[in-house]
Amino acid sequence: MKVNKFMAMRWFFAVILLAGLSSCSKKSSSNTGSKATGWKINDKKGGFQYASKFKKQETGPGLVLVEGGTFTMGKVADDPMHDWNNTPNQQHVQSFYMDETEVTNLMYMEYLDWLKRVFPPEEENYKNIYEGAIPDTLVWRDRLGYNETMTNNYLRHPAYAEYPVVGVNWIQATEFAKWRTNRVNEAVLEREGYLKKDAKVTEAKADATFDTETYLAAPTKTFGGNEEVVLKGRRGSKAKATTTNSKGETQEAKNVYAQRTSGLILPEYRLPTEAEWEYAAAADIGQREYNIYKGQKKYPWSGGYTRSNKRQIRGDQLANFKQGKGDYGGLAGWSDDGADITNKVKSYPPNDFGLYDMAGNVAEWVADVYRPIVDDEANDFNYYRGNVYTKNKIGEDGKVELVTAETQKFDTMPNGKVISRNFIGQIAQVPVDDKETYLRQNFDKSDHRNYRDGDKQSTRYFDFGSEGGAEAKLKDDQRMYDSPKHNVSVDSIGNMIRKFDRSNKRTTLINDDVRVYKGGSWRDRAYWLDPAQRRYFPQDMATDYIGFRCAMSRVGPKSDHKKTARNKR
Repeated sequence: MKVNKFMAMRWFFAVILLAGLSSCSKKSSSNTGSKATGWKINDKKGGFQYASKFKKQETGPGLVLVEGGTFTMGKVADDPMHDWNNTPNQQHVQSFYMDETEVTNLMYMEYLDWLKRVFPPEEENYKNIYEGAIPDTLVWRDRLGYNETMTNNYLRHPAYAEYPVVGVNWIQATEFAKWRTNRVNEAVLEREGYLKKDAKVTEAKADATFDTETYLAAPTKTFGGNEEVVLKGRRGSKAKATTTNSKGETQEAKNVYAQRTSGLILPEYRLPTEAEWEYAAAADIGQREYNIYKGQKKYPWSGGYTRSNKRQIRGDQLANFKQGKGDYGGLAGWSDDGADITNKVKSYPPNDFGLYDMAGNVAEWVADVYRPIVDDEANDFNYYRGNVYTKNKIGEDGKVELVTAETQKFDTMPNGKVISRNFIGQIAQVPVDDKETYLRQNFDKSDHRNYRDGDKQSTRYFDFGSEGGAEAKLKDDQRMYDSPKHNVSVDSIGNMIRKFDRSNKRTTLINDDVRVYKGGSWRDRAYWLDPAQRRYFPQDMATDYIGFRCAMSRVGPKSDHKKTARNKR
């Protein structure tokens, strides 16, 4: 009996020892080579290059992390209008980053300065690029009001540098976000030694700029193909290419171009979706008693009042909004919100995500095309209406085609302003076709802005049982959203051609070119401070009360929280 126990113990310890050796062997193998093939990864002699030591996404300039989760979208506390455009529905939002504040005049002026240097407006080929990006300062004018001070000073005077930019339409806001993406990634690659130091300032010209997608798809075409700017070491060569980093230190240049696998390229800056904006504004994370299981908060802060109940600042207004007819700030010296028009960013306390001015100051553009109903039956994860899928244009030589001065596209706005929709050096885009959509279940065409709500199949006139294409039988006045069809263009000699739709049969202003804007502004009553409130405005028009902030998707884990004890087990 004793012998059997002794033998059992020996077998037990032997198994433990073998398991430990096997674990060590696996650990050693995973550190030195591929788990798939056993080949070495990131070997200096060549082979697959991968950022195996990548930890987490770098937080871009101006951003804060918003940890994703579920929430009740819509369902305002007060809805006397009963317009049914924000019926409650449960949504889940992935983690993302959002600007801590609205985009300020100073931030936008940096954009304008870059455009003016790179695309000089005095040159005929580039005159519309800079002028098309300038905010409309005339939005401040009023027939019976004296606002010329803001018209002349608000955008450029240093007194308003940290105030939110206004007079920017939705198209201009999205173009700013694209520009910001390229400048941030350009700075990251310069810092890491993939671009020549200070090239972003000294080398940038109209035909030689940095574009993130161009760099990833065809790095040799970035900066006009200037190899002195776009750096790359030589594999197997004893001569090492060197560069100087941001600290003034000489370092060896990388032996490959940066790629997605490098983990350095940040996702694009963009406008937040409506679901993201509302989730971030509500900030249920900090006030669990107001979360989705017990109801919706009325404001981005806790409670149902616009004044603070904290002892030190009790009675102070928590946002910049219109308090009553002819009352944009309160009585001077008492009950004052500190502003008559917009106010300097960070003038009021942040919400529980650390975001400022998610109620008041200026309303903000979001990415979505407006529809009265949020279709949660179709999707309840990262909801967004506005997808227009494109792909890189490939030339006859099998390589991507870049935008040139001859192929650059401009849009003419109803007010006559011409806005550039792409820049020289970017990859030309074309709509997706059958090669991408054939036999797919998740999308079937390039433009899905009116999917399930506004397309021809959504109308009561559509006959699903007919033969030969019922869509072609729909008349113009049978469209589900019978909005006016204006046409504004410019002829070959620069004269504007305006064709207004004067039909008296139009029933709505809703179409695929109206965008949602969220949050109250300095012109709005407290009713509009509720994060669930939603309004819409044409994407090519601007006001003195709509601004914007940028967002960025989060890649990788949902949060930066440490692993729990359960995970460690």
